[in-house]
Order: sequence, then C-alpha cells, then structure tokens
Amino acid sequence: MSSVPSPNIWHWPEVYEQENRAQDASGAIWAALGEVCDWAGADVLDIGCGDGFHLPMFASSARTVIGVEPHPPLVRRAVDRLGALPNARVIEAGAERVPLPDASADLVHARTAYFFGPGCEPGLAEADRLLRADGVLAIVDLDASRPPYGDWMRADLPRYDPPGVERFFERRGFILRRVDTEWRFPDRETLEAVLGIEFSAPVARRAIAATDGLTLPVSYRIHTRRKPGGVLLPGRAARWGR
Repeated sequence: MSSVPSPNIWHWPEVYEQENRAQDASGAIWAALGEVCDWAGADVLDIGCGDGFHLPMFASSARTVIGVEPHPPLVRRAVDRLGALPNARVIEAGAERVPLPDASADLVHARTAYFFGPGCEPGLAEADRLLRADGVLAIVDLDASRPPYGDWMRADLPRYDPPGVERFFERRGFILRRVDTEWRFPDRETLEAVLGIEFSAPVARRAIAATDGLTLPVSYRIHTRRKPGGVLLPGRAARWGR
C-alpha cells in the first residue's frame, strides 16, 4: 500500500523543523508519555518518525531506538540528524509493514502520523505484532475538539469527527489522556510560516490574525494501550485488533 503524503513535512521540511522546535515548549507531552511508559533501557520504535526530530530524545535513555519512515527524503534527513548515535537508526518502511521481527519493541510511539482513526486498523495490528508482552503503543495526535487550534483544524477538515475518532480508539482498548501544551516561536515570521503550512490559506490568515504575540495554546490527545502479558484470555484477541 502506498503512503499518503504528509501535507506539511513532506513539502516544507525546513519549516516543519521550526514547528517541531516550537511545539510542546514545556515538555508536557514527554512528561505524560513518561508516566505511561518509562523507556529508559527499553527498545523503542517511532512510527512515522519524519526527519527524526524525536529520536534523539528517546535515544538519550533507551537501549535502542528505531525510526520508521516511508518517505525517502525524510529518511535521509533523519539519518543525518542521528549522526553517530550508537543506539539509534532509521529504516524506510510504512506503518503497515515494518521489516522487523515479532516482539521487537517495548514502546511503539507515533506522533501525528498515520494513526488518525478509522482506516488505521492494519497499522494497529502491525504495532501489536511488534510489541512485546506488556509493551505500550502510544499514539499522540492533535485534539481537534479544543480551541483555538482545533477550531482551525476542523475548518479545513469539516468531515473530521473528533468524538468518533475517540470512540474508535476506546473500542480497541485505548486509554485517552488530554494534554494542554504551548507552542512558542522565536518571532512572528516563524509563527506565520508554520501556520501557513498547517492550514489552507484562508484558515491560516484567520489563525495568524487571532494569535497575539509568539505563543499559541495547542491541545493533544495521547491514546495508549498496553499489550497483555502472559496468556491471552478469551475475547481479548478481538479487542487487540487481531
């Protein structure tokens, strides 16, 4: 199955780099993830890792980190970013077919990539295959139910149904946690460039006009599911999307 192009990082990787630097200025997402799964000494897979922005953070304490990315130009950028890090590497692959053995990871992480609700079932099954018993699948995405960012997001995606997406993950055994963050930009030029690649031109103009200063509140959802350890009880297989 061919990959669906990302509307931002595939076309504007340099601007998206600035966006990554601005996001989650206080580290709220990292703190919430750490409460669910301590990856110190663990094996981590980052699905849809883009140009590898988050890989060094995992690699600072994980035993091994593997970034998985389908877009070759981003794979090359991620490899360059990792440099000589001994415990991290990147492979070119999609979320539905990762060329790694069963039970390869303690944490499978995906941030605003692939796992957007209905249609991602093949990727969920692949993540389950890759996880060890008691491992965690953590999906981080934008919370389109909360203003102001969520309002702009829904304006560009009128068919997107945030409650429906939440029900989709809940039915598959995920726990939802909402995290409020702040995006912090060095200057207005960067802020406007980032909003310009996130939204259509009319919505971007609206977002820019509504944003004073250099900060922007943005909310996220973290969906997490822990793979059962030991013997799988009757009925659990269906819940895990097999």
